[in-house]
Amino acid sequence: MKKRIALLVLFAASAVGAMLLSVAKGSADIPLEEIFAILGGAHDTVHAQILWNIRLPRTIVAALVGVNLSLSGAILQAILRNPLADPHIIGISSGAGLAGIFIMLALPGAALLITPGAFVGAMFAAFLIYILAWRDGIRPTRIILAGVAVSTFLGAGISAMMILYSDRVQGALMWMVGGLSARTWPHVEMLWPYTLGAGLLAMLAAQRLNILQLGDDMARGIGLAVEQTRVMLTAIAALLAASAVSVVGLLGFVGLIVPHAARLMIGADYRFLLPAAALLGIGVLTLSDTAARLLFAPLELPVGIIMAALGAPFFLYLLRRQL
Repeated sequence: MKKRIALLVLFAASAVGAMLLSVAKGSADIPLEEIFAILGGAHDTVHAQILWNIRLPRTIVAALVGVNLSLSGAILQAILRNPLADPHIIGISSGAGLAGIFIMLALPGAALLITPGAFVGAMFAAFLIYILAWRDGIRPTRIILAGVAVSTFLGAGISAMMILYSDRVQGALMWMVGGLSARTWPHVEMLWPYTLGAGLLAMLAAQRLNILQLGDDMARGIGLAVEQTRVMLTAIAALLAASAVSVVGLLGFVGLIVPHAARLMIGADYRFLLPAAALLGIGVLTLSDTAARLLFAPLELPVGIIMAALGAPFFLYLLRRQL
């Protein structure tokens, strides 16, 4: 217990450090003491304008997205009993992406509908995968194969939308890769209620996630309504993934890398694993975004490229261990 609490404190300190580094570094470096002075009320400098209008909202969006995708991945790995589960890999993000890009391109004046629309798309993808993979139970290999098939099908729909609305596609290109460029306070306001609400529901469901790890028969013996619990938890995971996708686009591998790393360090008890994954998600995504801004400055890479470079080898490593 003490070791786990100490690790959570370490993860929290790492998350704060990563966020401070994110707001401090860029085309104009801002010293830490000046950052604290600006946060304390000094608003009449150029650095203050950079901090409040550009870096701070972007960093907060990165942190919230890191929390959402990490929690979504951790929940999916529990309910599917598959360490390869991730909202991007198994197709949930593609469902959210198809709905989101349809609203973005076909209904450009309905921006407020992107998140609820993405949630509907994510839930559709999740249940389609579940139905395709079910045959006398759920097996990890079937989930991955069903997810790849559904993701490919929905990806074709996204490509078709971009061709049909080619005159409006420029703004959607960055969204396809997953990026945090030009994310400001309205995006923070759009995202934080979903992070708070769905994140709290996920934390409250930690004991049910632990019970699911025992297997369906034992979980039913304890008194857990297994299928109803899976539906509820899938909805929470889909809402977390959809809210993130609606703001930053199809950002992959966060939900794969972070929960697995947290599990290796803190164990499989979801009472500790979920907060650990959330805190690690903040650190991983904010650091990756900082690297995306600085590696080829003044050119800025989408953070999705950095996450793909980290996540693809990690996925292949896990896949080799599982099959």
